[in-house]
Amino acid sequence: MNKQLRYVSEPEDKEQFTEQYNRFYTSFAKIYDGVVRVLPFWKRWLKATLPHIQGSRVLEVSFGTGYLLMQYASQFDTYGIDYNARFVTMLQDKLAKADLSAKIQQGNVESLPYEDEYFDSIINTMAFTAYPDGEKAMSEMHRVLKPGGKIVMVDVDYPFDHNRIGVLITRAWIAGGDIVRDMEPLFTKFGFEFTNEEIGGFGSVHLYVAKKP
Repeated sequence: MNKQLRYVSEPEDKEQFTEQYNRFYTSFAKIYDGVVRVLPFWKRWLKATLPHIQGSRVLEVSFGTGYLLMQYASQFDTYGIDYNARFVTMLQDKLAKADLSAKIQQGNVESLPYEDEYFDSIINTMAFTAYPDGEKAMSEMHRVLKPGGKIVMVDVDYPFDHNRIGVLITRAWIAGGDIVRDMEPLFTKFGFEFTNEEIGGFGSVHLYVAKKP
């Protein structure tokens, strides 16, 4: 593979990697919230997940600013979990102000505090590249998803046609510290049937819809 298209190895010190990201998001939580709300293309990427939600019980893993969860919370039995305590508090305040109900808590994707086969849909947007252990994260999401349920994910990958701008955007995410992975082998390893669609960023932003058999 061309050098510029190589994927990123996972860090040796996974705990340190997670804590570095956590400190970053804690410091810039309000700025990040503002950026998500004012950038139309970012909101469009997140909302691309909405038509694919199925069933009655939905979990959003790493909800961040909570923008997306606020769009669908009233329609489902909604759960949310995020590692960052400040994001948890921010979303709880937003839900209260909007008179919306969702079960929100702090936690780690590598040890989800839910029963096996509990959710009909799991949503994960612009977050998987911030996990230091992709296999553990996918294993936990697979565990708590019902048979026939779906993981609906938006994240960064190289464009299919390897166009220069899309590749540069992907490389910029990598330079910023994100772990850009080839997601298709990971979905295959856990037995998912999946689709992979480019939805923006000159092909660098992908929508994955993965169904658990």
